[in-house]
Amino acid sequence: MSKSQKLFVVVDPNDTHHIALERAIIVSSLMKGTKPKVHAFVAVDGDAVDTRSVNDNLFRDLTWFEQNIKSPLANAGIEYTLEVSWSSEWQKSIMESAKRFDADLIYLPVHAKTNTSRFSFSESKWELLKGAYCPVVLIRPGAKAQRKVILAAVNMQAQRDVQIELNKKIVEQAKFYADTYGADLHVINGYLDSMSYPDRGRLVALTGLPNEKIHVENGYTSDVVSALAEKINADLIVMGTLGQNGMTKTRRGNTAERLIAAVDTDVMVINHG
Repeated sequence: MSKSQKLFVVVDPNDTHHIALERAIIVSSLMKGTKPKVHAFVAVDGDAVDTRSVNDNLFRDLTWFEQNIKSPLANAGIEYTLEVSWSSEWQKSIMESAKRFDADLIYLPVHAKTNTSRFSFSESKWELLKGAYCPVVLIRPGAKAQRKVILAAVNMQAQRDVQIELNKKIVEQAKFYADTYGADLHVINGYLDSMSYPDRGRLVALTGLPNEKIHVENGYTSDVVSALAEKINADLIVMGTLGQNGMTKTRRGNTAERLIAAVDTDVMVINHG
């Protein structure tokens, strides 16, 4: 690539395993051409972390920064900058800093699923997805770091202009990163009944993909996408969400939440505000 990608990587000092930073380092080695520039942003999500002084993981010294952030990036030959934020407005501080950095992607760590919750996702993370100026990649613990197969989820039944534009953005981003990683690209569109069957011709025209790479499946989007992702061994799922100006005022719910909860793969969320 002629232009170096700018990756904005969120590091939670409360964590002992920095999956977003590790993924950024790994995928940088998979990119064609110039290595990306990384901005490591150290901040605590107060909605998801115990911020009281009894939490020893919130006390970090210079050695911690050297061992966990600076050395791994330097050893990988990645140009980087480092920023620490103590803002109580976690999601807004990420969005503003990412905008200043002119980030192409935000890498956001998502904690492992538990027996009581399908995934750990605070309200502030939803606000970030709905308001981010660039795509957000949700990094899952245990997900495959390789980028050999990318799956884009679209909704060709959409009628509103903002939804049609979101489909275009999803496909454009998926194609760009498939080229960036030399990955195989698939596109899927779910539908619930024959009355909502998507126009396959429009899918072909939009994507330019061969017929075997275009999947039209009956069922809820979260179900059909997660099933196909497992079948084709997808490393990255690209999906969209309508932001604060494009949809309702509610932060979560709908397809986005169900799909993110249904998969264990890294997910790129493209916001159309």
